[in-house]
Amino acid sequence: MIQKDLLEILACPETRQPLREAEPSLVERLNRKIAAGELTNAGGRPVEEPLEAALVREDGKMAYPLRQGIPVLLSEEGLAVSE
Repeated sequence: MIQKDLLEILACPETRQPLREAEPSLVERLNRKIAAGELTNAGGRPVEEPLEAALVREDGKMAYPLRQGIPVLLSEEGLAVSE
């Protein structure tokens, strides 16, 4: 979904960890939370739009949405990923 050469240079805005594309199962799980009104972003705002895709931090603890194919790498837009 995102060009490999672009993905290689992207990093988490907080920790500078590398990012990888989120598995479809993770995107689906986050979208279920969004639909149920249970997901807020790191800025404390409820997430209302379903994710088309996301990038996940190397440690797997934070995801960043892709909107219209563009990564939204703002700290406050991060989504905590719980197992």
